[in-house]
Amino acid sequence: MKMKLLFALLLCLAGAGILHAQTGFGKSEQINNNWKFTLNDFENGQSIQPDDSRWQTVDLPHDWSVKGQLSPTLASATGYLPGGIGWYRKSFEVSKEQEEKKVYLYFEGVYNRSEVFVNGVSLGKRPNGYISFMYDATPFIKFGEENIIAVRVDHSQSADSRWYTGSGIYRDVWLVYANPVQIAQWGVYAYPEQLKKGYQLNVEVDLENGSAKSSELIVKNELYDADNNLVAKSSDKLTVSANQTGKIQTALKVTNPELWSLDAPNLYTLKTTVYNDGKLIDETTTTTGFRHFSFDPNKGFALNGEPMKVKGVCLHHDAGVLGSAVPREVWKRRLQTLKEIGVNAIRTSHNPQAPDLYELCDELGLLVLDEAFDEWEFPKRKWLEGWNVGTPGFEGTFDFFEEWGEKDLGDMVKRDRNHVSVFAWSIGNEVDYPNDPYSHPVLDGGAETGFTQPIFGGYKKEAPNAMRLGDIAERLVKVVKQYDQSRPTTAGLAGVAMSNQTGYPFALDITGYNYTESLYDHDHAKYPERVLFGSENRHDLEAWKAVTSRDFVFGQFLWTGIDYLGESGRWPSRGFYSGLLDFGGFIKPRGYYRQSLWADKPMAYLGTYPTPGRGSKSQMKDVWSHLDAENSGGNYEEKVPSMDAWPIWNYQQNQLIRVVCYTNAAQAELLIDGKMEGERKAYNKETGIIFWDIPYRDGKLEVVGLDTEGNLVSSYSIQSSGRPYAIKIIESATEIAKDGVAQVAIQVVDENGIPVMLSDDEITCQILGDGKLLGLEASNNEDMGDYTDNKQRVFHGRLIAYIKAGRSEGELAVRFTANWLKPAEIQIKVQ
Repeated sequence: MKMKLLFALLLCLAGAGILHAQTGFGKSEQINNNWKFTLNDFENGQSIQPDDSRWQTVDLPHDWSVKGQLSPTLASATGYLPGGIGWYRKSFEVSKEQEEKKVYLYFEGVYNRSEVFVNGVSLGKRPNGYISFMYDATPFIKFGEENIIAVRVDHSQSADSRWYTGSGIYRDVWLVYANPVQIAQWGVYAYPEQLKKGYQLNVEVDLENGSAKSSELIVKNELYDADNNLVAKSSDKLTVSANQTGKIQTALKVTNPELWSLDAPNLYTLKTTVYNDGKLIDETTTTTGFRHFSFDPNKGFALNGEPMKVKGVCLHHDAGVLGSAVPREVWKRRLQTLKEIGVNAIRTSHNPQAPDLYELCDELGLLVLDEAFDEWEFPKRKWLEGWNVGTPGFEGTFDFFEEWGEKDLGDMVKRDRNHVSVFAWSIGNEVDYPNDPYSHPVLDGGAETGFTQPIFGGYKKEAPNAMRLGDIAERLVKVVKQYDQSRPTTAGLAGVAMSNQTGYPFALDITGYNYTESLYDHDHAKYPERVLFGSENRHDLEAWKAVTSRDFVFGQFLWTGIDYLGESGRWPSRGFYSGLLDFGGFIKPRGYYRQSLWADKPMAYLGTYPTPGRGSKSQMKDVWSHLDAENSGGNYEEKVPSMDAWPIWNYQQNQLIRVVCYTNAAQAELLIDGKMEGERKAYNKETGIIFWDIPYRDGKLEVVGLDTEGNLVSSYSIQSSGRPYAIKIIESATEIAKDGVAQVAIQVVDENGIPVMLSDDEITCQILGDGKLLGLEASNNEDMGDYTDNKQRVFHGRLIAYIKAGRSEGELAVRFTANWLKPAEIQIKVQ
C-alpha cells in the first residue's frame, strides 16, 4: 500500500508540471519566477543590456489583460479589457558542465504573435497564442555566463477572438537540457488497442541524432501499473545516422489490464529509455491507459463496449479574475465540481488548452474533445468598440492560417495524443457560419434545395465560396491522421444546411451540429452513415430530449460549462454567463438543474423568485433568456419555470413566490418549518421542474424528494436570514505545497450562521506570511469594478480568494474583514 501511495504521489507531481515539462525528452527546469515585464513596445527590448530597471517583476504564468482597466469603449468580445504589446525578459545561467548538451526553451502558450530572443538573437516567431512550442537555443547560449531571454508579445489586435483570450506568457516556461542524440519533441506515441484476448499498447518512439556520427541505439519501453508493477516491456535496436532521424515501433501486450473508464480512470506509466554504447542518454515517462470506444451511425457511442450518452460541456480557458493564467489547483476544483453534477466530457472551445487540463481529465475520468480553430482562412465579424456599436471589424487569427494552420494542428495532436481522455479531434468551430464569411446558393432557399427559407440575407455572390470548406477540411483531416489514426476527426458545424452542399461534413469521421437539433432526423435519413452529436447546445430540456430520444445521437455539449470572460453583452457585462458554474467555480441554479437530468445519485434543489407575470424578467440572469426577451419586443412571458432560481428565502410577508424544485426523484413535497405546504407533486417530464406558487412567510423552506413508493431519497433546504453579521469560511485547503495555490471561499452569514444571500458587503483580504493574493472572485457578471486589489464586494453573500504560496515552508494567515461584520481567519500550512 505504501508503494502504491508513493507511486501515485510521484505521478501526481509529474502531472502537476513539478518534475518535468511535457516535451517528452531531456531534463527540464521550470523558469517561471522573476521575469521583468513592461506593457509597451520597448525599443530594442531584445538587446542584451537595455534599461529594464523600471519594469515590473512578475512570475509566470502572467496575463496582463485581466489586470487592465475595464472600459465600455473597448471590445465586448474581450470582456471590455485591453490588449496591447508587451515585453518579457529574464536572465539565467547555464553551467559549463552543460556544454556538451543541447539547450531548448519550451513555452506552453504565449498569447499571441510572440517572438523569442536569446542574447539578442531571434529564435523564431509563433503567432498562434494557444499552441505549445519549443526553440533550440544551443547556438546562442553562453555557458558559464549570464544569458538573457526576451519575449515580445503582440496582442495589439485585442479583439482577435469572439471571447476573452488574455495576453502574455500565460502558461509555464521551461529550460530543457538534452544530449545531441535524443527522443524527439513529443516523440513517444502510445495508444491502446483491443485484441481478441486482452490489449496491447502500441508504442512509437521518434529519435533524433544531432551529432556528427552515426549512433547504435537501444530503446527500452517498460509499462508499469498503478502499484508500480512491471506488466510489460520491450527492447529494440536501431541505427540512426548522423544528423538524421529514426523510429522504432513496438507493442506491449497486457492480458487483463485495468481499463480506464469514467468511474474508474485507471492509468499506467510507460517508461522509455534510450541507450548508446550501454550509456543512458535520454529517458521520459508517459501516462497512458487502456480503453476502447466505438461510434455507430445508428447506435451512437460506446466506451469499453458499454453504450453511453456523452454529457458534455464547452469550456474556455479563463477563470474570472485570474484571466487565462489559471493554476492547476483551480482547474482541478472546477472539473471535480462539473463531474459531481453529471458532466462526463469536455470540449476545449475553441482551441487547445493548457497541459494541466488534459492531465486532470485523465486522472478524474472525463472525456475530452480536443479542438483547434475558430477561424480558418477568413475572419468572423467582431464588435471592436463596445457591443452592437459602430461597424463590425475583422481582427482575428486568419492572417496566419495558411502559413501556420497545418503545423499548429499537427502540434496540437502530437502534444495531446497520449492522453487517454481525448476521444476526438475537432478541426474547427463554426467556420461555416452562413455569410460570416462563407456563402452558398442554398441560403436563398427554395423547394429544390430542401432549405425553404432564405437566411442571413440570402446568398451573397461576393462572399467566399462555401465549396472551399470541403477542400480545407480534407487537408486538415489528413494532418490529424498523419499523427494519430486511433481517434475520429470532427468539427462543430454552424451552417449544417449549407455545409451539406459541400464536402465539409463528408471529410469528417463524426459530425458535430451546433444548435441544429431540428436536422437530426432529416440528416440521419439522408446520410445514414453519418455519426451525429450536438457539438454545441442550449440548456433547455428539449435539446437534451433530442439526444435521449434518438439512439443515433450520441450526446451533446452545452454552451457553456462555466461562465467565462468576453463575448459580453451590453455594458455592464464581464462575460458570457450561461455556465453551470459561475466565474468562481460554484454551482449555479442551472448547474443543479442539469444535475437533476444527468446525475445518477439522488438529488434535490430548490430556488425561488417572485411569481412571474407577463413581461417579468426578474430571473433572467441567463444570456439566452435575455436574448429571448429582447427578441420578443418586450412581451416576454415565462413559458416554463426558470432553471435560474437562486436559493433565496427573504421576501415581503405574503408576497406570492414561485418555489421551483430541480430533482431526479419521482415526486416531491414542499415543507415550511416542517409542515407540508401545498400538495405533493410528481416529476414534470415536460419541463423537468416541479414548482409551487405560495405566499411568503419567514422560516425554513425545505423540499424532499420521494421515490414512487413515497420513500425519502433526497432533500434540500434554505432559510430566511437576518442581517449580515459575520464572515464564514466555507471552503479552504489547510495544507498546500510551496508555490501552490489555496482557494479559500467565504460566505456572509447572519447571527445564527444562516447564509445572507442578499449581502453585497465589501470584503478585504489580508495575508500574513510568504504568499500573495492572486485575486478575489465574487462571480457577479455586472460588477465592472477594480479586480486588481484586495477588496471586493460579495455576490449572493459569497466570494473566493486565490492565494499563491511562496517558496518557503511555514504558515500563511489569511484574514477576511468588512465593516460591521465579524471577521474570519484561517491558517494554511505550506510544506
